[in-house]
Amino acid sequence: MAVALYLAMMAAVALLINGATSDGTSKYTNHTVGDSAGWFFNSTTNKTSTDYSAWAAKQTFNLGDYLIFNTITNQTVIQTYNKTTYDSCTMDDALDSDTFQYGGGSNKFGETLTISVPLTIESAQYYFSDADDGEQCQHGMAFEIKVGHGLGLPPSLNQPPPPPYAPPPVPADEGQSPPITVVTTPSNNGGMRDGASICWLVLLLVVMLSFLQA
Repeated sequence: MAVALYLAMMAAVALLINGATSDGTSKYTNHTVGDSAGWFFNSTTNKTSTDYSAWAAKQTFNLGDYLIFNTITNQTVIQTYNKTTYDSCTMDDALDSDTFQYGGGSNKFGETLTISVPLTIESAQYYFSDADDGEQCQHGMAFEIKVGHGLGLPPSLNQPPPPPYAPPPVPADEGQSPPITVVTTPSNNGGMRDGASICWLVLLLVVMLSFLQA
């Protein structure tokens, strides 16, 4: 009876554990933005290759996941945590601390490009292309996501930044040795030796005079 009760309890615990973990995230995910449609914009029709907001709404994003942008050099990828920047479709007034650009800056257009963006902050995030003076963003080349905790950051993305470089202290006059100070103490030994010699000379003269008088 006791054995049967113990086995029943263990089975119940196993079911609880399985239920608790089955709904949770068990792995990191690479999300291909737009799926097979990629990250593209047709400048002739002023249309995106897919509805990116609708695509994002179907995804679950967590720390450690990646966004994969399959695109070309005609488009840019702007990541921002600032909704004002997102709504303006430009990063002209954005801060370096909350807005980042991936891709762009190439002198060649139409080249295939794959951009991988790691999700490292648990928060709302916004993505858009500011190419064509923000026109692509204004016509739907943009989406927002909410990043959850999931499994947390993997070790590869959870490294503290290196400390800032601090140059060693430099002497005021670089390349010159500090002056050497020699402390000298006055000495009277020379005067003492001279006085002693005179005393011996006087004593010798006295002895010689005494010997001659005798």
